[in-house]
Amino acid sequence: MSSYIALYRYTDQGIRNVKESPNRVAAFRQHMQSMGAELKANYLTMGEYDLVSVFEAPDDETVAKLTLALGALGNVRTETLRAFTEEEFGQLVTSLP
Repeated sequence: MSSYIALYRYTDQGIRNVKESPNRVAAFRQHMQSMGAELKANYLTMGEYDLVSVFEAPDDETVAKLTLALGALGNVRTETLRAFTEEEFGQLVTSLP
């Protein structure tokens, strides 16, 4: 599975209903599992982003579906990054011409 990092910012709706966030995370975790993905970690952060998640998914198409579904709920805006493990990075570098 591939690794991803998602950066989230609360929308006005999301921050107004911030007390519901733990339930929303639990529901999204289940939705991810139903699509073959796994939420590895979720963090409340300070600074430019309100939340950061680390997760694994079978492919980019699954991630696109997950982030579109999450965005459609209207509580957060997302920015998703494909992340390469240290081992994957090493393999990429050694395969360079």
